[in-house]
Amino acid sequence: MKRTIKTLLGRSLFASHLDALLLREAAVVVAFHRIHETDGADGLTVGVNTFERYCRFFMRRFHVVPLQDLVRRLEGGRSLNRMLAITFDDGYRDNAQNAVPVLEKLALPATFFVVTQWVGTDVVPWWDCEQGVRHPLMAWDDIRSLHGKGFDVGAHTRTHVDLGRISEGVAREEILGARLELERQLRAPVESFAYPYGGRKNLTEANRMLVQAAGFRCCCSGFGGVNTPGTDPFHLRRVPISSGYGSPHEFGFEVALGRSVQPA
Repeated sequence: MKRTIKTLLGRSLFASHLDALLLREAAVVVAFHRIHETDGADGLTVGVNTFERYCRFFMRRFHVVPLQDLVRRLEGGRSLNRMLAITFDDGYRDNAQNAVPVLEKLALPATFFVVTQWVGTDVVPWWDCEQGVRHPLMAWDDIRSLHGKGFDVGAHTRTHVDLGRISEGVAREEILGARLELERQLRAPVESFAYPYGGRKNLTEANRMLVQAAGFRCCCSGFGGVNTPGTDPFHLRRVPISSGYGSPHEFGFEVALGRSVQPA
């Protein structure tokens, strides 16, 4: 019932164009993980049809731009008026198989943050192990194909470590090493970074400085919230999209009212 009410409230909010006022000087970065059909709500998976619904909602209600365009606007102090960037974490193969066709059909840009030491392997992340499931990861040919199609590829460390808990030396290897490996494979600069787990405690300030020193131009979190003029690109907020939102309008309702931020 609560989800239905929020969806209806979201429809009303956007139909009345209150979003134009509430998000006038804000930009949203969304984060997806897996895009495929599932029988359950695992918190990381969004169905293909639902993903397309989100994309069409983004097109109608926001100005969808590449992440680096949003970063350049922040760097230049320019207006963010309801911009939205689409991102993906971890490098699941279904991103290439299921999300990319939708993005191409709708001519939408996106950034794919990949864990470089997982690419082309049979690694099963611990959260998948706990659920007794296995979701294939992309191979380097998939990553190069994304880049060749014009999508941005960013780093998500080498092994998906918690940068809030590891030493500076290990963090430097995880951060800079991921960038160098991606650039070696893509033969192109890599400027986008998202830290694993995405919570406030999952990145120390010392390790955040290492992200900047490694040559990246942004550092994305994952605990929700919007970005406003003056936001430091190395403190870029993202809203994770999952089955926790009953509909794109519920997502829009929570974001517009500043309620997408997760507890510390």
